[in-house]
Amino acid sequence: MKTYNNLYEKIISLKNLIFAWKKARRGKTKRDYIIDFEKNIAYNLKILYDELKNQTYAPKPLKTFILRDPKTRRISKSTFRDRIIHHALCNIIEPLFDKKFIYDSYANRKGKGTLFALKRFNIFKRKVTNNLQIEAFCLKADIKHYFQEVDRTILLEIIRKKIKCENTLSLIKLILENFDEIKGMPLGNLTSQFFANVYLNELDYFVKHTLRAKYYIRYVDDFIILHNSEQQLKIWKNEIVKFLKEKLNLELHKQKSRIISLSRGIDFVGFRIFYPHLLLRKRNIHNIKKKIELFNKEELSYNKLFEIIQGWNAYSKWSNNYKLSKTINSLLNNPSLKILKT
Repeated sequence: MKTYNNLYEKIISLKNLIFAWKKARRGKTKRDYIIDFEKNIAYNLKILYDELKNQTYAPKPLKTFILRDPKTRRISKSTFRDRIIHHALCNIIEPLFDKKFIYDSYANRKGKGTLFALKRFNIFKRKVTNNLQIEAFCLKADIKHYFQEVDRTILLEIIRKKIKCENTLSLIKLILENFDEIKGMPLGNLTSQFFANVYLNELDYFVKHTLRAKYYIRYVDDFIILHNSEQQLKIWKNEIVKFLKEKLNLELHKQKSRIISLSRGIDFVGFRIFYPHLLLRKRNIHNIKKKIELFNKEELSYNKLFEIIQGWNAYSKWSNNYKLSKTINSLLNNPSLKILKT
């Protein structure tokens, strides 16, 4: 494996910090905390640079809140100045890891995403069923409390295999330890999303190169393996359970990890995938209806609703929920809604 040294100077360079600041502010320029930071942007970036160079940088405490949309999740948010550091770090080290990630890892990667994972699933589905002519099965698995259970010591050991720059490793450790739990990573940090892929890349290699499973896709901690033998999937599931426990100190979610016939439909990346067609998950339908209810209560602007429905359209067009999409889109042309367009 190729290793990398002397990365720290690239990470802390003013050029990289400016690039990181621009990425961190994207889509949020009207937020008060960004406006405050940018009142003296040159000075504030220079302070960050000096702290990093002198190794006096220390992350600020995370701001934690509960999000219910629809699952209850504990989100821990870094301050804006710390998010700039996260981007600066990922700008340099993410490309080094990404080129070694397997093709079929689809979360939080450039040129990937849920729709690419969905397309890949459909390709695999046709191959494993001989173009939908024979029965096949899916191991649909989910890792229990993934972000809360990541072992940071193991994660650092994985990172050390590739990164030999001690200053960079110290910065990574600072970021990882800025969390008020013995283990795990905070939901809400850019670095957590990236390190989630680094950690489970170990599983990806095990499944692809040791088990030699051909039809495998992972999206964050949610993964599937397709095969025409239910028995083979049972064997692989047992091997994966053992690997996760021994190597990564993780467990599969017992209720959410099972082997299902493709004819029954598979929940994956927001869709319910059947042999000849696919439908949106009920949760996604519930979410868009909830946004419309908020609009009707005047708790959501027309412009915001329009933006949400446009995004939903881009996603839902891949499903066979034609009647539902038509009904929801008709709301945008309802004269009674036009009062709130401004």
